[in-house]
Amino acid sequence: MTAELVRGQNHPLSRTRVEIGIAADTPVLALVAACDDTGRMAGPGALAHPGAPTVLPGLASPAEAAGVHRFAVDLEAVAASVHQLRVVLALPPGGPARFGSVAAPRVAVAEPGGADLAGFALAGLDAEGAVVALEVYRRQGAWKVRAVGQGYADGLPALLADAGLTAPAAAALASAALAAAAGPAGPAGAGAAAARDGAGITAVPAAAAGTHGLPGPQETPPAGTAAGPAGAAPDAAGPATVPGPVPAPGTPYAGTPGPVPAADGAGGLPTVDYVHPRRRRGTSEPPEPAPQAPAPAAPGEAPVPVAGDATGWTMDERLYNQVWGMFEDLARAVAAYRSACEFADSRLDRELDAALSDPRHRLSGAGHPARDAARARRDELAAQARSVLDRDLDQLAAEAAVVEPALPAAYARWASPVWQDTPGAGPDEAPMALRLGDLHLPERPDLRIPMLVRLPLERGLWIDNGRTGSEAAMATDTDRLRRAAMDMAVAHAARLVAVHPAGRYSVHVIDAAGAGAASLAPLVHAGVLAGPPAAGAAGVAETLERLTRRVDLVQMAVRAGAPEELPPDVDTAEQLLIVHDFPHGFDDRAVTRLRYLADEGPAVGVHLLMVADRDEASAYGPLLDPLWRKLMRLTPVPDDHLADPWVGHAWTFEPDLPPAGSLVLDQAVERAARARRHARP
Repeated sequence: MTAELVRGQNHPLSRTRVEIGIAADTPVLALVAACDDTGRMAGPGALAHPGAPTVLPGLASPAEAAGVHRFAVDLEAVAASVHQLRVVLALPPGGPARFGSVAAPRVAVAEPGGADLAGFALAGLDAEGAVVALEVYRRQGAWKVRAVGQGYADGLPALLADAGLTAPAAAALASAALAAAAGPAGPAGAGAAAARDGAGITAVPAAAAGTHGLPGPQETPPAGTAAGPAGAAPDAAGPATVPGPVPAPGTPYAGTPGPVPAADGAGGLPTVDYVHPRRRRGTSEPPEPAPQAPAPAAPGEAPVPVAGDATGWTMDERLYNQVWGMFEDLARAVAAYRSACEFADSRLDRELDAALSDPRHRLSGAGHPARDAARARRDELAAQARSVLDRDLDQLAAEAAVVEPALPAAYARWASPVWQDTPGAGPDEAPMALRLGDLHLPERPDLRIPMLVRLPLERGLWIDNGRTGSEAAMATDTDRLRRAAMDMAVAHAARLVAVHPAGRYSVHVIDAAGAGAASLAPLVHAGVLAGPPAAGAAGVAETLERLTRRVDLVQMAVRAGAPEELPPDVDTAEQLLIVHDFPHGFDDRAVTRLRYLADEGPAVGVHLLMVADRDEASAYGPLLDPLWRKLMRLTPVPDDHLADPWVGHAWTFEPDLPPAGSLVLDQAVERAARARRHARP
């Protein structure tokens, strides 16, 4: 059965000998770029194209531009340094200049001489003259195919330059390939060159082009995907910050502001302006067509919201970028409204001062009309600003209503149906981000933006179970607040285990007094913990010693350039340590090791999730201040302790917990436990 793919979707290949067929209604130039694991070409020799003096191991280039092509690919013969084979389509000279003016080409991966395994129709293209149609890539020793559909309006030279070639080399190679393709070609869809040897190309009937398609040309290469938020820096003296996404080195983004100071005074991470349809500023590239090609909005109407309407190579990446784009839009819309209201208030104050400063107005009462007129002008300005805000927020609410149901399990609420549809075998790849809760502003409390944090966690998490943080915490009973904080920690741990491939995440727990047993029951009963929760001072010391040893060994192996040369008892999976009721059971040596894990652990896959009341740890004095600043503070009750780095709004954070009485968390960890048992040799 053929798997019809959409942009960003991948599909496993069950065989190493496959054929890649291209069918189009107009002659196209088909090329294959051999790339490393970062998506870069080693040089001009890494491109198989018409007229190339040699062919790449495992495949041959087509002889000319045609309506149909078929590559015979032997993946076992592909060089070990090649991790991606990208199928590139370009329009040759003398024909149409843009893919938007021709019928959508279709690319398929098939059994040799047999049925298609996966197909992809490149719908939704517009001004592109060259496009990466799909890629066959290695992942953990196996081969997969991914539908890409990344287009370049500047044609083949821009595509090759984006793959790592210098501009002169890209231009020269593109010219050579296009010139070689200018040979005789039959009418569109008529056929390709005559059959070659076993590794060559034969004609294949043109398949009907499908209509599947998500967003148009993407602009973010795999090697330069945007990094996500690093989280919030806790600070007792003021709100933390929620840093924005960080561009990868060398990734061009329009309007990238400078570093934003974190709440503790340390230099923050730079924010980035997403290159997003309807959110472009300072860029000349044409906008991407929306997924599924929705009907354009009439003049004056808001565009139709579409899930995945952002840049990225996969649907998960596009949804992640879209969520952060919505976050930025909401922040800026509210900032503009508040600024307009502040201007109206300041103008009202000036006009009232002017009216009161005139003695004639004070004595005769003539100042009343002037004051009433000033207040009326203020109200009119505020009403206009509110009207604009409501329009923008209504559009964001419509977008949120479309995006929320499309989110994958790692980004979705626990109440989302996606948690019921998660396959028992578990995911194949680790997610790029994790949902911690929701963010909203007082101007529109019902408009919730998912708070996503990039994985792996660059900073640990601290769930504050103290009662001094907010009014909601003060109004909550101490025992209920502590239980809610531990339930929240277990929910995050369960989500991490459920959305990672089997065996790729290990969870350790320190519960020195055993007070978190009720919350930990789902993890303990499912058997997804690395061991029983550590109790007492001895258990605390043993767990910290084991994880500290792992950090030291991995650091030494990385410095020695042999990360695979680790003792067999070292767990290479990502590690999460949950510490409940800190500092109970901790002595000075244990506190020092905990600080060491917070500092050095994230870089080598050891992450910290603490459930603690900072006031209870005050006995250690300033010794623990660096530890708290290392962690992102979250609260088990709604609290407006997070500030964004763009305009400094105080965002209300609301945790995402499984619905009361629901078994969704238990079912998620049970599926993860079954997948782990089946994955063991």
